[in-house]
Amino acid sequence: MRWRTEVVVDYGTGDVEDQKTIDAICMRLSAGIEVLAGLDDATRGRLFGDSWPQMWGMRNRIAHGYLLVSPAIVRTTLQRDVPGIIGDIGRAIAGSLRL
Repeated sequence: MRWRTEVVVDYGTGDVEDQKTIDAICMRLSAGIEVLAGLDDATRGRLFGDSWPQMWGMRNRIAHGYLLVSPAIVRTTLQRDVPGIIGDIGRAIAGSLRL
């Protein structure tokens, strides 16, 4: 999962107005959310709470018609939401590694 999130953040440092960049970000976001869907419900609930349905909805919009996804929404997601998601996942991993 880590390589997907790092790549999404890296893509976001470029020209986020470029359609190829938006498409690449969308594909990486979709893949990352798909991986998170593999977590059990309890873990997803602890990590993302009420945000999970919105995250899955974003994945569905991307996967089933990403040409219709607004570039502004992708940029906002990348700037506002992705850093928090990465932080939540990192903290959960760090917490699970403590013995």
